[in-house]
Order: sequence, then C-alpha cells, then structure tokens
Amino acid sequence: MYEIVSKKDLTPTIKQFEIRAPEVARKARPGQFVVLRIDEKGERVPLTIQDWSTKRGTVTIVVLEAGKTTKQLNSLKAGGSLLNFIGPLGKPTEIKKYGAVVCVGGGVGTASIYPIARAMKEVGNKVITIIGARTKELLIFEKDLEGFSDELHVTTDDGSKGHHGFVSDVLKKIIGESGRIDRIVAIGPVLMMKVVADLTRPSGIKTIVSLNPIMVDGTGMCGCCRVEVGGETKFACVDGPEFDAHQVNFDILLARNKRYLKEEKLAMERCRIGEE
Repeated sequence: MYEIVSKKDLTPTIKQFEIRAPEVARKARPGQFVVLRIDEKGERVPLTIQDWSTKRGTVTIVVLEAGKTTKQLNSLKAGGSLLNFIGPLGKPTEIKKYGAVVCVGGGVGTASIYPIARAMKEVGNKVITIIGARTKELLIFEKDLEGFSDELHVTTDDGSKGHHGFVSDVLKKIIGESGRIDRIVAIGPVLMMKVVADLTRPSGIKTIVSLNPIMVDGTGMCGCCRVEVGGETKFACVDGPEFDAHQVNFDILLARNKRYLKEEKLAMERCRIGEE
C-alpha cells in the first residue's frame, strides 16, 4: 500500500497528492509518469510525476477530475492509501543546455511542465514559460514557475488574467520578437499541442510534446497507447511519452482519445447514482 502523505486542492477539480513511494522517488526524472490503482477493482491510471523528494521518499502527482476513477481518486484524503503506484515509467525529458527554451503548459499540463522548466533552468538555459487555462481560477503553479523562469507569461481563454486568448498567441509573438528559440516543450490538451506544432513547423524550431493516449499497462504489452510518429507506430508508454511534435499524427491521436467517450460518460453516471 502507498500512503497519501498530503493532499492539496489546487482548484475545485484539480488536486495535488504527495504519495510515499521511496523507490519511485529515487529514480524519478522530469517527463516520466506513474501508473496507479486505487484498489483491487480499480482501473490503472497513468499520471505524470509533478515532483519528487528522495529525502522524504515521496512522489507528487496532480489529478484532474475527468472521469469516474479520477473523481474517486480526488475524493481520497491524506492518511489514506493506494493499492498500486508503479514507476517511474517512460523516457525522461532530454535536459541539456540548449540556449533559449520555451516551456508551454496548458491546463493541467502545467503540472508536467513544472519539473521540466526547473531542470532546464538548473542546467543554464534561458527559460521562457507560458501557461494557460480557461479562467484565472484554473491556473496552477504560477508562483512556483516564476522562480524557474526568466519570463513567465499567463493566458486565459476568458481574459480574466494575463493575455486574453491562448498560449499559442503568446508563443507566436515570442518567436517573432525573440530572434532565436532553441527548443520548445509543450504539454497540455492534444488540440493545444497540435496548434503549437503547426505554429513552429515553418520555422523548424525543435518542438517536443508529451502525448496522452489511452493507456492500460504502461509497459508496451497491451498496445493501447499506440500513436503514429513519423509514419511509424510508437507506444507512448515506452517510446515516449515525449515525441517530436512535427512528426506526430495528431488527427489519429484526437480520434483515438474519443473512442471511449460513451463508456466514460456511462461510468460517471453509474457512479453518480451509486451503482459503482
């Protein structure tokens, strides 16, 4: 069993959990993820590692309430426990001194950008961070990212804070004004990452995205997380989750991620009326 050491409400639907998992914490790196299971009847859920502490032996994850299992997970309290907590999985982010690096986080993807921006800054890069959410109430890690960013830009869809618009608007402006950008890392909704890829492709700026396809075992055995990259089939869990954005077939990814919407909606409804 894996103890929930602490829990924090970041927004009404986004929670932060610190989980006691010393073996995972010892090997965790930016860009990697874990697969957890609440109990014996629970489904396996992949979640990006937001932070970790080898001293405390803990791993921090951020959970967006999007379906039955994440709703159940977010209802748990500090002092509770998880049955399984497997990781770290996936290939870590390639951290080097590139020069000028732009880190783009959309929605809950900002949690995944956090350790990457920190690591990029620690090796001497100039880090420009762009984060976005639908409203100011849904922004996360703004203050934390200020400490690792030479520039921090905030966007909201409704204009309640920062730029009124999307992260891609600000990125386009930065590319046009900065002179040279050496690398871009973008994590967020699939459509956001697709727009970023389309924006940076003409200029040839190396752009990395972290993909979130449907996943079951996280070890490459089930094949559920297959994605098309550079015309070839890749498994996000073992070949990724990060890939060259300009090589990703986002249309296929978008279609596959919608495949079980009906079943997810039914599960939520059954949970609401107490059948599960």
